[in-house]
Amino acid sequence: MKLKRVVVTGLGALTPIGNTVQEYWEGLKNGVSGAAPITHFDASKFKTQFACEVKDFNVTDFIDRKEARKLDKFSQYAIVASDEAIADSGIELDKLDKARVGVVWGAGIGGLETFQEEVLNYGKGDGTPRFNPFFIPKMIADMAPGLISIKHGFMGPNYTTVSACASSANAMIDALNYIRLGYADVIVSGGSEAAVAAAGMGGFNAMHALSTRNDDPKTASRPFDKNRDGFVLGEGAGALILEEYEHAKARGAKIYAELIGGGLSADAYHMTAPHPEGTGVKAVMKNCLENAGLKPEDVDAINTHGTSTPLGDVAELKAITEVFGEHAKNININSTKSMTGHLLGAAGAIEAIASILAIQHKLVPPTINHSTPDEKISPELNLTLNKAQERDIRVAMSNTFGFGGHNACVVFKRLD
Repeated sequence: MKLKRVVVTGLGALTPIGNTVQEYWEGLKNGVSGAAPITHFDASKFKTQFACEVKDFNVTDFIDRKEARKLDKFSQYAIVASDEAIADSGIELDKLDKARVGVVWGAGIGGLETFQEEVLNYGKGDGTPRFNPFFIPKMIADMAPGLISIKHGFMGPNYTTVSACASSANAMIDALNYIRLGYADVIVSGGSEAAVAAAGMGGFNAMHALSTRNDDPKTASRPFDKNRDGFVLGEGAGALILEEYEHAKARGAKIYAELIGGGLSADAYHMTAPHPEGTGVKAVMKNCLENAGLKPEDVDAINTHGTSTPLGDVAELKAITEVFGEHAKNININSTKSMTGHLLGAAGAIEAIASILAIQHKLVPPTINHSTPDEKISPELNLTLNKAQERDIRVAMSNTFGFGGHNACVVFKRLD
């Protein structure tokens, strides 16, 4: 069976450094940090008092106030980003066979804020259960793709992938395979997360996973820097319209890039720590290259998982060096989490969009906030430090890994 080709025809983004794709790209190329003191709740007693929040977002600009109250933020973000992507794609919805249009979404946690609020409200009472009737629908992680399909009438494959921070990359790989195998013509894919809440911050603080650089939040996310001390929590959503190539071509669609492969693997090592030798990371990149029919020397750029954690950054770069050999020195390696923070289940989606835009604009966004080299990291690697670099990119890879040892990797190619 000959596999069908899959292309990207629409993009949508709601991020800590921009509430549209254009704003997001401006932030990326200019090295803007999205980190700032937390405004969603009083974090004054928390070890970490800052995050990368979505800014200047008024949900009623997009969704009716009454309807918005029924939705957790992660679903609100999903609807807004997917609407931008659908509009950007130029698809005429009334001309689609909606039975062949799906939504495959990623979320690592789902409605955390809703869960927190409902449980706290119950705890304040006398034990009598008085829960919001929308508690469960607002909370469950599968609700985002369900709402997108309900809004637009999409009746194809519809579900959420949950693999912690690899969730939306997993979603894109599933979507890729459905279209490749001929089960769908178009799939809205991506991810959303809204975990900047007391429960999210407190939980990650308890794990010692977050940076505590409260005196200088903007430089706290510093992947590959010797003085990195943990990741910065982010929130938002990214959406991609994945479409079968001939279907897109027939309607004269604008094509950003081709999604040519995806890889999956497991560390099988630890609940939260990466394998120190990057064993699972090596496997996932090799799997991705094989799936895409690429050789290591074909890759021009890699947007790393690069969370700014002491162990993770070193393990990932070690794996890149082993998989790509001498060619690793020729690759533009970067981490856009230095600007956006870590969007957990939405990370794979917004970082895939960054890779696609890098191909389109021939520009690799920087890894900002780097000041002190780490002796554990090879100085021969081009980590695209502090300033964007011009590069004619034909093939770009994006890595995303999650707690539990879940690894996902996607690779995009310029449509020749």
